[in-house]
Amino acid sequence: MKRIVFHSHSSQRAAEKLKELQLELPRLCTDYFRSISQVTSVLTRRAYAYDLRLFFRYLTLEEADFADTEPRLITQEHMRLITARHIEGFQEYLQFYYKELNDNKEKGKQQSVSIQNNELGIMRKLSSIRSFLDFCFKNEIVPANVATLVSMPKRHSKPILYMEDDEVQRMMDAVMSGEGFSAKQQAYLRNTQKRDIAILMMFLGTGIRVSELVGLDVDHLDLEKNSFMVTRKGGNQTILYFPDRVKDSLTTYLLERNDIETKPGHEYALFLSLQKRRITQRAVENLVKKYALLGAPLKKRISPHKLRSTFGTNLYQETGDIYLVADTLGHADVNTTRKHYAAMSDEKRREAARRIHLPDVSTDDK
Repeated sequence: MKRIVFHSHSSQRAAEKLKELQLELPRLCTDYFRSISQVTSVLTRRAYAYDLRLFFRYLTLEEADFADTEPRLITQEHMRLITARHIEGFQEYLQFYYKELNDNKEKGKQQSVSIQNNELGIMRKLSSIRSFLDFCFKNEIVPANVATLVSMPKRHSKPILYMEDDEVQRMMDAVMSGEGFSAKQQAYLRNTQKRDIAILMMFLGTGIRVSELVGLDVDHLDLEKNSFMVTRKGGNQTILYFPDRVKDSLTTYLLERNDIETKPGHEYALFLSLQKRRITQRAVENLVKKYALLGAPLKKRISPHKLRSTFGTNLYQETGDIYLVADTLGHADVNTTRKHYAAMSDEKRREAARRIHLPDVSTDDK
C-alpha cells in the first residue's frame, strides 16, 4: 500500500478547497492566486481565498455600489469602484457579523452564528485585501491600491499566558492519577492515558506546534538520539531534540501504540484516536484544555499553543538565549520571539520590588 504523507495530504486537501473557493470569487482572483503560487504555500492561498470571499460578499450585500452583482461576477469595472470608504466599512463589519450555516438541510432551515474578529483577525483580512489590490494595481486593473489608505487596527500587546511549574505538575498528577475526573472520564482516561501523557510531554518538552504534532509518524522518532524530524510551517523539515522524560513517556506509549491495528492509511501515524486513525488537531486541543483546567483552574484559555508558550518561557528563563528559543520554536523572525519572551518574568519584577529602598513612613500610635 502506498504511504500517505500527512503534510502532502493536507496540502492536497487545501488545494482542492482553494479550487472550490475560486468558483465563488471573481475571475481576477484566479489570476492573483496563480501569480503568488511560487512564493506562498497552498494553505496561505486558501486563507487568502476565505478572506477575499468574505470581502466580496460584504460588498455585494452591504454596499449599494455593488448591489447589482454577486462576488463571482465582479468585473474590472467593479474593481475600479472600490474606495477606501468601502474597505473601512468592511473593517467595521468584521467586528461583528452573522454567518449562515446550512446545518439542517433536510428541514430547509438555516442557522445563524455571530462572528467576532479580534485585532489580529482583522489585520490578517485587511492584509489579504491589500495584497490582492496590489496585484490589481501592478496589472493596471485599478488606478491605485486604496487599501493602503486604510490604517490597520492597533494591536494591543497582551501578557503571555503560560503555566507555572506547580500548575504543570498538578496537571500531570491529575492525568496520571485520574483524580478530579468523573467515573466516565476515568474509564475513558484508562484507554488514552499513555497517549495523552506523551502528547502533553511533547508540548512541554519540545515546544512543538499542534499542527506539527498531529503530523508526526512513528518513524520520525529516533529514541536513541532523543530526536525527531518535524515538518515546519512552509514545509521545511528539521530535527528537534527532547529530554529523557519525554523519551520515557514516548517509549511507554509506543509499547501500546505498536500493538494497535490502525485503519488503512493511518499505519504510520504516531498519535492515534480511539477510532484507530491519526488524531485530529481539534481532539488534541480539547484534551489539552480538559487537562490544563485541572492544573490551572483559573486559566480558562490554556491551549496547545499556551503549552508551547510554557516551553518557550522556561527555555528563555533557563538560557537567556533568545536566538536558541527562536530556532527551537521555528520562528522565522527572532523579533517575533523577542516580543513574547524577552520581557521580564514575574519573578524578576518581584525581585525589583524587593530591591527598591524607600523611606520609613510608619507611624506609631501613642
